[in-house]
Amino acid sequence: MIVIAGALGGAVFGWRNAARQGGTRADKLQYAVATAIAGSLLGFVLTLIVDRLL
Repeated sequence: MIVIAGALGGAVFGWRNAARQGGTRADKLQYAVATAIAGSLLGFVLTLIVDRLL
């Protein structure tokens, strides 16, 4: 669940970041995908940490 939230949050963050910089639709998609990957990796690490602690 944390991984999905990280991916969605990252995608929204990336899309907004590219839109703020005046990017085209392709730029927004690229930023969204890149930050979604980063967010899902961060969520995966967080899931591992929580699993180890509990």
